Amino acid sequence: GNMVEWCLPQDIDLEGVEFKSMASGSHKIQSDFIYFRKGLCFGLACFANMPVESELERGARMKSVGILSPSYTLLYRYMHFLENQVRHQLEMPGHYSHLEAFYDDKKGVLSDSKGTPGSQQPVHWLPSIHRYMYPEMKITHPAGCMSQFIKFFGEQILVLWKFALLRKRILIFSPPPVGVVCYRVYCCCCLANVSLPGLGGTVPESKPFFYVNVADIEMLETEVSYVACTTEKIFEQKRDLYDVYVDNQNVKTHHEHLQPLLKINNADKEKYRRLNDQRQMLMYSQEVGEDCSSCEEDLFILFFMEQNNRIFQTLMEVSASQDKTLTADHARGMGLDPQGDRSFLMDLLEVYGIDVMLVIDNPCCT
Repeated sequence: GNMVEWCLPQDIDLEGVEFKSMASGSHKIQSDFIYFRKGLCFGLACFANMPVESELERGARMKSVGILSPSYTLLYRYMHFLENQVRHQLEMPGHYSHLEAFYDDKKGVLSDSKGTPGSQQPVHWLPSIHRYMYPEMKITHPAGCMSQFIKFFGEQILVLWKFALLRKRILIFSPPPVGVVCYRVYCCCCLANVSLPGLGGTVPESKPFFYVNVADIEMLETEVSYVACTTEKIFEQKRDLYDVYVDNQNVKTHHEHLQPLLKINNADKEKYRRLNDQRQMLMYSQEVGEDCSSCEEDLFILFFMEQNNRIFQTLMEVSASQDKTLTADHARGMGLDPQGDRSFLMDLLEVYGIDVMLVIDNPCCT
């Protein structure tokens, strides 16, 4: 099995981290990187696999070198260092001087996670909702990560958007390598950004858990909202752990009341067309050298944030009005399909505790 070979500080609780930092099934691949969550911290590990002529090691030496931080937003800066170090550890096992120097240079003091309930600040996956354009928020990814996400899921991103906005438990399955799937977790969380003040203080935070495995089952049982990925097929059978299961481009749910959200409606198609139009315009402006400052990630995040803000702005205005009546015109104004998004809207009102009355006619009466 996996084991922790070396760590600093030596007294830190790393129980289970040996399975988080090396994805199940990694023995079949040469290299990978992996984002994960450990308690109140986030981790990034780089994995590598090297053939060796050793019976004791069964012909292969596999290691991961990783770091833990209270926020994942800056971990990418050390990706290159970790890739070099895991290769160094494979070729010269037991030489830790570079890692010791790195730790001495970068170390910070983490608060005691055994504190009393409520004493911990929640781990927010964004530094602050109002600083969404600041560079430190970005998890770094290969150029075109958002573009790959859109190409991979196509119109299905609108289905994922609804589930993310409803704070559902979303589990993404994929065989290794898992690094690119960790980026899909991040992209999924970006779909649910809202920048309106005072919205949904009681709404669960949308948490990126990144990679999870069977050792995380107990922890996942207590979560009401998360986005995570796994390489372990066994999770598909554990339906009490997730609301939405994503296998490749196939998005599914076992909850009957969520089934209508899997259908792509006309409003979804229109949103997808607008998103692609904006991406094409951005690419054109970059080609002709007009605009080099905006990138596809900003466009993607802002597109969904503006969409989400428009929905919640309308809902809050209606809830503050005298008759509190939400009509088909309101739905269309929010960019939603009055019929196709009816169940989505009803769920949204319930999750965010917004007091309005939905009066959208039945299809037979339109």
